Amino acid sequence: MKKLLIPLFALALMTSCGTTKVADGVSANPVAAKHDKAFADAYKMIKAEDLKKNLYVIASDDMEGRDTGSKGQKKAGEYIVNYYKSLGVSFPKALGSYYQKVPSDFMKKRGGGNLPDSENILAFIEGSEKPEEIVVVSAHYDHVGTKNGVVYNGADDDGSGTVAVMEMAKAFQEAKKAGKGPKRSVLFLHVTGEEHGLFGSEYYTDNPVFPLANTVVDLNIDMIGRDDPENRGKQYVYVIGSDMLSSELKVINEAANKKTNNLELNYKYDDLNDPQQLYYRSDHYNFAKNNVPVAFFFDGIHEDYHKPTDDPDKIDYNLLQKRTQLVFTTAWEIANRAERIVVDKK
Repeated sequence: MKKLLIPLFALALMTSCGTTKVADGVSANPVAAKHDKAFADAYKMIKAEDLKKNLYVIASDDMEGRDTGSKGQKKAGEYIVNYYKSLGVSFPKALGSYYQKVPSDFMKKRGGGNLPDSENILAFIEGSEKPEEIVVVSAHYDHVGTKNGVVYNGADDDGSGTVAVMEMAKAFQEAKKAGKGPKRSVLFLHVTGEEHGLFGSEYYTDNPVFPLANTVVDLNIDMIGRDDPENRGKQYVYVIGSDMLSSELKVINEAANKKTNNLELNYKYDDLNDPQQLYYRSDHYNFAKNNVPVAFFFDGIHEDYHKPTDDPDKIDYNLLQKRTQLVFTTAWEIANRAERIVVDKK
């Protein structure tokens, strides 16, 4: 998550159609009746051991801290792309590859110093009924690199979000293979340059592959693998911004939570007067300022934030799994409901 502060500036509950067991004794009521079994099967694909396997690669010393445009970040990007290829998840046809170049000049003009060219990574599952409507699930895959010969691995920031997006793509692809792919298209967006100034998400929203008018929501994940001192040992997640632009998004997310792992949803940072100003500090904000409803999922500022001790052995993988399942269930509902969520707030 970007460290520098930026000083600035739901209708229906999920359709009830009987309870479906989704995983390990957890009850869930998937939102689209026709997709109950497909949802349950897809949900079960999100596994703690797979999140851990991928995170130990993404947040390894070999990736050299994944600084924007660095050799290590590009290596991490290759791992992500190869993962999508192995799933059979392709890229947006209009883009022509998994990579969207983010030019050095673009970042330099926004205070990015002498950062080299970098890339956003986009994987895409086309919707079966409303392919022109896009659900975005995002996370940044950059971190702060190496300092004085010490690698800052960024396991939580934002390796946790990166692998969560990868797992959700696997789950949606499982449903597609079963003939129950999402009605709306889902874009799995890994952005670069977040730590230096939200550059990758700004570049995407300035140069969208899909029109922002057709973008239904951005569910952004930035640090979901740990806990902060205020919530030590709790089963919780901070949710930020879910009712800023849409009266429906927060309701949908809360219903998804109640029907799955029933985490404690903490709205502390929804207060725009909070000194941390977190609504403005991760990639969802570049969607929000373009009037796209957003929800930002976050675990808080812990003692290893932006330190070389943010390592994969400190991640709570069971909690990471539950938070990933929550975002997936929310995305599933939004992708499959009859009407797109409203934008009825400013």
